[in-house]
Amino acid sequence: MADYATLLRDHVTLECRSIDRIFLQAYVPKLQSVGQVCIFLRWRRKFRIPSSAAFGKIGDGYVKAVHEYAKKNEIPVVHFQKGQNKEEVARPYLEAAAREGKDRVVLIGIAQEKASAWRSWPKKGQEKAAHPHMDWSREMVYINHFYFYLWDCEWGGAFWKTNSYAPYPIWLWLNGHEWAKRQLEKARIAYEALDNGFRSCANPAALQKVCDRLGPGAVKSFFWRWVRRLPSPFTDDDLRAGYLYDLAFRQFEVSDTCVFERPQAGRMWFEGVIRDHLDVGRPTQVALVFDRRFSRRTPGTYRTRVLTEGVDPTLCCYYKSSRIKQYFKEGRALRTETVICDTNDFGIGRRVCAQNWYALRAVGESANRRLCEAEAADAQPAPDVVTFSQVTRPSTTDDGLYAAGLRFGEARVMAVLAALVGFCYLVAGFTNCQLVERVRALLQRPYTCRQATYDLRRLKRKGLIVRVPRSQRYHLTSLGRRVAVLFTKTYGRVLAPGLSAVDPHLPDELAARSPLAAAWRRLERTLDDFIEAQLVAA
Repeated sequence: MADYATLLRDHVTLECRSIDRIFLQAYVPKLQSVGQVCIFLRWRRKFRIPSSAAFGKIGDGYVKAVHEYAKKNEIPVVHFQKGQNKEEVARPYLEAAAREGKDRVVLIGIAQEKASAWRSWPKKGQEKAAHPHMDWSREMVYINHFYFYLWDCEWGGAFWKTNSYAPYPIWLWLNGHEWAKRQLEKARIAYEALDNGFRSCANPAALQKVCDRLGPGAVKSFFWRWVRRLPSPFTDDDLRAGYLYDLAFRQFEVSDTCVFERPQAGRMWFEGVIRDHLDVGRPTQVALVFDRRFSRRTPGTYRTRVLTEGVDPTLCCYYKSSRIKQYFKEGRALRTETVICDTNDFGIGRRVCAQNWYALRAVGESANRRLCEAEAADAQPAPDVVTFSQVTRPSTTDDGLYAAGLRFGEARVMAVLAALVGFCYLVAGFTNCQLVERVRALLQRPYTCRQATYDLRRLKRKGLIVRVPRSQRYHLTSLGRRVAVLFTKTYGRVLAPGLSAVDPHLPDELAARSPLAAAWRRLERTLDDFIEAQLVAA
């Protein structure tokens, strides 16, 4: 397989880094505590007794306003069934609005879903009082949600989800690639779409500048533009009194797309990547990709998943609530996406502002780049024959020090090199104890610190590792990485399976399932027949 840099240089026609899907939640800060709720109902709306029944009257008015809005603007209203794909239902309406090119609500969907709402009840002992004091709490309830599917000239298709229960949250879904497409159309720059991405562009440099320009200002402009157009449970007086929405991140995706000139080149590369990086979900690799420190107290499950829906596989690894995924998009492009579902995973605030926005984007772009760099290192060319000979045979250093050979196929050597592959990207390096722990697990027999010291000494003299100054830690060199990958892959994928297949004690029913075993046994029989015939002839 060609190395990653060569692949990008020779086979990629377009590369684009952009924010992809954005999922936000709008909330009213002044309705997040019991005291604020009571002030709103008692002093703003003049209810004598602040209670969830008062909120119910406001909600009924909002539901009525939504249906009147739909009737007035001739907007279809659809009741979604459980498990129904809402996007599939809304797609024809959005496509029709796109052809018209006008801002409007194309569909209002209604679905019963779970949400957190304010509920109240009389305090104990005051159930029959004329003016009872109320206890309040937030509870999860199944209620009707309204999905406003929108077509916006700046953002394309989007949806706006809300309900009629306090504190009247709003969920907002946008797509950064669709925003970029609208900007290119305004600038009259030709492009070819790739689902929610780009297959080609007449001016790639301008495309990247457009994608880099997307910021929180465009999102807030969209939100306030539609707040004024859609029905709301708040009156103009409420808004002037400060009952305004603020935006928070619920999901933030940063993508890196590489479009190949030939689908075969991308598919071959991607299939090799999946085979080589099934360990990307291990804590050491996740620490590399997300640039975060890990300890035994770090929550989360570390795993790699290979999803094979349809014909295009997807490689995923997880860090706490966030994940990074890589897949082959529409048979033409390699898409790498970092999906941040909880900004606290990276010590970033949830509120939508410039500081948090660009911090999240930096995290996503860094994770995408680090994953590709890790994959690139595995795809580098193998060492040449001279280097292979120097590693496997005894040699001396420039200082005259003896360096024992690392014999290919020896169980201990193979275990040490396999362990080194797992340490290759540790920022702080690895120690003797870490090597002992991993080699002992691979060998499944005793492996001591003294043996590790001997192995570290010959690895260092062969130039495969270097010692970190003023510490007892080691880093793998570029040569060491290539040697360790070559030895591990060749031994694990070629030598060990091959020797198992040609084992003469392999049962016939198992040998019949292996093309190598069957061919080997035919060769043996042919050789035996040839030797016997020559000996008889002599």
